[in-house]
Amino acid sequence: MKERIHELQQLLTRYNYEYHVQDNPSIPDTEYDALLRELVELEAEYPEYKTDTSPTVRVGGEILSGFEKVAHSSPMLSLGNAFNEEDLRAFDQRVRQNAGDVTYMCELKIDGLAVSLTYENGLFTRGATRGDGTVGENITENLRTIHAIPLTIDSDLTFEVRGEAYMPKRSFINLNETRAKEGQQEFQNPRNAAAGSLRQLDPKLAAARNLSVFLYSVTSPEALDTDSQSGALDKLDELGFKTNRERRLMTSIDEVIEYVEYWTTHRSELAYEIDGIVIKVNDLLTQEELGYTVKSPRWAIAYKFPAEEVVTEILDIELTVGRTGVITPTAILEPVKVAGTTVGRASLHNHELIEERDIRIGDKVVIRKAGDIIPEVVKSLKEERTDQAVYEAPTTCPSCGHDTVHLEDEVAIRCINPACPAQLTEGIIHFVSRGAMNIDGLGEKVVRQLFDAELITDVSDLYKLEYDDLIELERMGDKKVTNLLKAIEASKEVPLSKLLFGLGIRFLGSKASGLIAKEYGSMVEVLKATKKQLIEIPEIGEKIADSIVTYTHNDDFIELVNKLDAAGLNMTEEKEELSGTVFSGMTFVLTGKLVEMTRGDAKKSIESYGGKVTGSVSKNTDVVVAGADAGSKLEKANSLGITVWNEREFIEKLGQ
Repeated sequence: MKERIHELQQLLTRYNYEYHVQDNPSIPDTEYDALLRELVELEAEYPEYKTDTSPTVRVGGEILSGFEKVAHSSPMLSLGNAFNEEDLRAFDQRVRQNAGDVTYMCELKIDGLAVSLTYENGLFTRGATRGDGTVGENITENLRTIHAIPLTIDSDLTFEVRGEAYMPKRSFINLNETRAKEGQQEFQNPRNAAAGSLRQLDPKLAAARNLSVFLYSVTSPEALDTDSQSGALDKLDELGFKTNRERRLMTSIDEVIEYVEYWTTHRSELAYEIDGIVIKVNDLLTQEELGYTVKSPRWAIAYKFPAEEVVTEILDIELTVGRTGVITPTAILEPVKVAGTTVGRASLHNHELIEERDIRIGDKVVIRKAGDIIPEVVKSLKEERTDQAVYEAPTTCPSCGHDTVHLEDEVAIRCINPACPAQLTEGIIHFVSRGAMNIDGLGEKVVRQLFDAELITDVSDLYKLEYDDLIELERMGDKKVTNLLKAIEASKEVPLSKLLFGLGIRFLGSKASGLIAKEYGSMVEVLKATKKQLIEIPEIGEKIADSIVTYTHNDDFIELVNKLDAAGLNMTEEKEELSGTVFSGMTFVLTGKLVEMTRGDAKKSIESYGGKVTGSVSKNTDVVVAGADAGSKLEKANSLGITVWNEREFIEKLGQ
């Protein structure tokens, strides 16, 4: 019986590959189903012969209790967006200015859920969602139910492959028909259906929804012995992964634009939803040289298709005040369906836009979803207007009544009252959020409750709260108060990077906060930092540096920091231990292909000996480490007379 089970496992694995990856089945569905039933029965009778890679695991296992968090080996970054030909040409110009002639790999942008698959010695061992890009959720058991994901490959490779899980259009229609018959709410679009299916705690439900996947990248291309995106995709094909065959290699931006225009008009012919085109520099070495911003790679961009537009009516315009004092208008709409979801609110961006487009309460308006995500008002249908009054921009803050200001270099209208309740509460809500101080139990409602009760006016007041203050508030029992005070106390230990992010310095995100905290190690040193010093940190640009310096030289900001310091908050970040100081004060640039170590290992080595690695060559560069096929950066180093080491010389210096 062992032999029959093994034979069925092999046969069904082959038939599954033919059907779900090659789209070329060699047997009818009825025969496949009969063989699968036979295998299920035999494995139930002889469980010792069932393996983790058996086709029967596709039907789903036991119900899960929850999803554990998974830290990604490298960040799953989002891409910058292009919305028109001008954006694409600007991207091409930036790339060619820094990398010379390039070829581009164009791929369809699948409208689904980004996933990461880990293989160890050829076996699928873990699958995760993108999450926040740094940490995702372990959804391995649900991903095992997707027939297009190989549970084992004909190789002993250990590597990570990434792609997009999606729901085919036919599966989506069938699912919604079933849900309608059962009286359940229908899914708005295939993307939401795919995401909802993969986050089911019952893998059997995920298995029943007939998802699929396209794989598009690997985190370690060297594992596949390739130096290009096109080569990596071809290798994935050879290993039995499902990649999208509509990809094309282009030699010019004109060819890219033709490809974009074709799929803009032909995407409805596909059996799955796409929401754009991804354009990537094909050469992997050039990708490394172009590098990354804090949020996205410089070597890729996502063209987003023009959004669906619909007509509805503006019922009102609501004003909200953000933590930086910007007053944002939002249109309250007669609810209408756009791109698969019902929309009742839409962004008006700013009051200058309202004036330019002459948008009025009561107008019939055209709305769309920017990037298929955020609803926005495109224009008013003036020909259908009756007696609607011109909308006047607010002259006073809707929160505090303070006069508003319109700065010359901004389109935004602001409230600059430092005691404005809306700004203070929004700032505190940001401070206590998960990405910042992570004070559990201090959600938006509780923060507003504390503010209304005049128990807090700024974030430092959180650390003065006492049991007797809180227990008197509505819906605040003993357990809730005790847990909240514990969470506030625990937040004093979070590292400087979280505190910096929580303080709401304009343009300073969580990643940049981490880079600065690790660079300086303490709040004292951060407060001393100059703009020149800050922009020497890789990925910190002038805009972020200017903002940090402006905030840290503000008396109110310094006073707040001093209050938090007096309250006992941690003002330090653990700096990485240095192996030595041989490169102390030196700035390096890495270029070309390294053979004996990865680019990441070289960067870590330099930093561990006190040096800094930047992405571009300038007169401030001390050494350029040039590997094979080094290009424009090596030429610039030679023209500036900068010291150049080859890889062997660099390794010898490390040895010394």
